Amino acid sequence: MSFLVRRTFYISGTSWLLLCGLGSSAMSQEAAPPPAATQLPEITVTAPSPIVRRKPIPSRTPVRVSRAVPGRNPAPAPQPQPTPVAAAAPQQGVLPIVTDQFATVTVVPNDEIRREGTAQLGDLLFSKPGITGSTFAPGASSRPIIRGLDVNRVGILENGTNAGGASDLGEDHFVPIDPLATNQVEVIRGPAALRYGSQSIGGVVSATNNRIPDALPLCATTPFQTYGLPAKAPLATAQSSGCTTVETRTAVSSVDRGVDGGILLDTGGGNFAFHADAYGRKASDYAIPSYPYLFDPAKPFNGRQPNSAMQANGASIGGSYIFYGGFIGAAITQNDTLYHVPGIDGADHQTRIDAHQTKITAKGEYRPDSAAIDAVRFWAGATDYRHNEIGLLDPADPTTDGVRQTFTNKEQEVRVEVQLMPFNARFAEVTTAFGLQAGHQELTAPSPDDPGTLFNGLWDPNRNTREAAYVFNEFKFTDQTKAQIAGRIEHVDLFGSTPDFPADFLPDGNPQTSIARNLHFTPKSGSVGLLQNLPYDLVGSITAQYVERAPKPAELFSRGPHDATATFDIGNPNLTIETAKSVEIGLRRATGPLRFEATAYYTRFDNFIFRRLTGVMCDGDFNSCGAPDAELRQAVYSQRNAIFRGGEFQSQLDISQFYGGTWGIENQFDVVRATFTDGTNVPRIPPVRVGGGAYWRDANWLVRVNLLHAFAQNDIAVIGETPTAGYNLLKAEISYKTQLDPSRFGAREMIVGLTGNNLLNANIRNSVSYNKDEVLLPGIGVRAFANLKF
Repeated sequence: MSFLVRRTFYISGTSWLLLCGLGSSAMSQEAAPPPAATQLPEITVTAPSPIVRRKPIPSRTPVRVSRAVPGRNPAPAPQPQPTPVAAAAPQQGVLPIVTDQFATVTVVPNDEIRREGTAQLGDLLFSKPGITGSTFAPGASSRPIIRGLDVNRVGILENGTNAGGASDLGEDHFVPIDPLATNQVEVIRGPAALRYGSQSIGGVVSATNNRIPDALPLCATTPFQTYGLPAKAPLATAQSSGCTTVETRTAVSSVDRGVDGGILLDTGGGNFAFHADAYGRKASDYAIPSYPYLFDPAKPFNGRQPNSAMQANGASIGGSYIFYGGFIGAAITQNDTLYHVPGIDGADHQTRIDAHQTKITAKGEYRPDSAAIDAVRFWAGATDYRHNEIGLLDPADPTTDGVRQTFTNKEQEVRVEVQLMPFNARFAEVTTAFGLQAGHQELTAPSPDDPGTLFNGLWDPNRNTREAAYVFNEFKFTDQTKAQIAGRIEHVDLFGSTPDFPADFLPDGNPQTSIARNLHFTPKSGSVGLLQNLPYDLVGSITAQYVERAPKPAELFSRGPHDATATFDIGNPNLTIETAKSVEIGLRRATGPLRFEATAYYTRFDNFIFRRLTGVMCDGDFNSCGAPDAELRQAVYSQRNAIFRGGEFQSQLDISQFYGGTWGIENQFDVVRATFTDGTNVPRIPPVRVGGGAYWRDANWLVRVNLLHAFAQNDIAVIGETPTAGYNLLKAEISYKTQLDPSRFGAREMIVGLTGNNLLNANIRNSVSYNKDEVLLPGIGVRAFANLKF
């Protein structure tokens, strides 16, 4: 995207924000009277299971065209029907609790994403129970961490396909999904490998948007956007008119002097639907409460985290053919970002990452008139990703600025699922879905420094392929009791090379040679779960899973310096399959004035793969290992048995009506304890956190204050990890949502608001971050935002 286009976004976004802030009271219509009871949002999730439970939803268009089906009577002539009237809109700020899934799922709906306004998924999910972010470069590079498990064990999806990029290859790499273009985020807390593969043994973060439309746009005037999926549009006729909707999303923030803006367009008519969006954001170094470097007090400091500025932009265009019984569509997306990497080394070398991703995706669904097959669905994607790590070779010589390393990822994948019609097996109604998945990936990480040497780049070019098959069976014994049994088998081939390191990983005077490695793994996984409706609208669940994970390329083939973690990484081609045996129980309530979710889990890992710090220091090549003045910690990928156990709780309680709205209290708690079987600690585990707050909301307003306390993390690894102090994170928000008169103002709906973050201006260090001793999270800041729908 050109500089002119980016600047247009920033200026127009600020203009819209000012207009909405000044004119909200004049433009808004009278607020609707408060309902007798709080309207709860309908939460629809698609990530955990290939089995989709349908609910009857009125169709958008009044005319259908029937198709001939052998053995069936012809359909009667279609009759005109009135335009459906939208139901009362759910209020903002209602805690979404998912009770109809066997997996434990956290949902972040569209309204909450708009209010939070973060640039990375890890920042968006940072305070959710059981989830946090890596915050290596806050606001620019932050990957979700689920129950203490990160890069190689958490899958990240966009519209059902892998997000691509290189965020699982280095903690300093960004996640190429921007919340500005996202409508909902679903997080599976716990193993999700049965549907998505070995890389999701710890969980899945699934972002969805409308880049590939699955329905024609809906232009009927509704008070607010609903949380449910739109109905699949029937085959349109000549009488159906076109429809276009536009949404703008804009914000400014004080802590980093940031501005962001995006525009989304949906249009369609007849059998075709199209989507286009574009966004941009820019921020300078963010303000922090105090000096950031714990162990180097001599660096200059101006009240901001050095080397933390960023800018990003992206665009996408897609379209679908909508037909009676389904749709098929595709989209092309471009993501570009340039961000600086904070920390002492990053600031000294002015390190920044210039990343570019081009992604082509396709998906579709077909629901045949069949007594056996309910639906056939597919997803496909191809990613071409490249980023340059730029910085000074010599911090004292500005002329040495240049590319220090390049990462590339070329990846393709396809997934097909077939859901069968339910059938009566006497003891239960059984629904089955099965799927096939295949993928291919090629990775490189060369460096222009010392080209041709054995230790040039983090690894030599390598590639991997994977194929898998899986099946899900759901048993409905009664309306109150349901069970699920699922299984998966996959095959993974990895091709790369590693040096012949000595057994003690210390130089012995002999040169290393590169040895080709062709590795093959066949992970197998299975799960069983039970859902039981209980009195008082409670739902209980229990699940047990056995999951296997194949090692990833970085764990097998690494052999060089890794600046993000300040380590000299040594892969281990002798790694075996990692297994996890997990049990989880849950109790949830999604309706009524008290809504809550409580879960507890226990997972035993056999052959848990981790970076083992040896205590040896290295520089840029293996021969430097053991030198007294070396700066990088030697880390060898190793395996040990480990145990993870913990629990999460969150709730909301509507106490009473107050000034025409509802006020209440909320709270949360999460803990994870991870140890090796000898009692020592697994490194970089989140601390115990507890929080609470109060809120008031009505049909238009939401006011909320919340305090999250993180206890100190002193359960640390024996080598290479320091304790992390606790913190208090105070947040507050106020937002206003209303209909507008389109004939007067063009827009039909508006939401404006202010959010305050870290209002105590506390020093916050993230215990899971490799650079926590050098990077503070942003200090006190206020963000103003405005969204308009046309």
